[in-house]
Amino acid sequence: MARDLLGATLLVTETDGAVTSGLIVETEAYTGTDDPASHAGRGRTPRSEIMYGPPGVAYIYLIYGVHHCFNVVSEPAQTPGAVLIRALEPLTNLPLMATRRHLNPTSYSPLNLCSGPGKLSQALALTTSFNAASLQSSAIKIYPATTQLPHTTTPRRGITKAVDRPWRFALTNNPFTS
Repeated sequence: MARDLLGATLLVTETDGAVTSGLIVETEAYTGTDDPASHAGRGRTPRSEIMYGPPGVAYIYLIYGVHHCFNVVSEPAQTPGAVLIRALEPLTNLPLMATRRHLNPTSYSPLNLCSGPGKLSQALALTTSFNAASLQSSAIKIYPATTQLPHTTTPRRGITKAVDRPWRFALTNNPFTS
């Protein structure tokens, strides 16, 4: 699923009516109990429980007590797995995204808005309040890519376990990756 999400559009509609969206340009896959970098790597815990649920829901957690990370639960129920959305190419309401990121909304670089999991969550106002939300019937929606775009595959980034697994996927030569 990590490859399939490349080129999809992530759309978030806030309760105040503001819409933000971006093209998914970078993802990372995390599998079940055999993946030591996965939250399910230690088995079923309160934190990883969402990964055992149905696919197509949001898994959002807080890291370092500061940054939210947005994932898509990717495997059938009872089989843990999720895809971390690492970066977006911002499409809609960029000044609002800049304001959410505490950047000057008149002099920011679009390249810096969503070029990392914490940045994109902040720009789209994705918090743990959306954890377990359906990505088809909630304020967060993902619309599939219409064509498969060229991509590169590399080891995952920003982790210390299972770093050799080539489960990071990014659109080829896209300047919005992390």
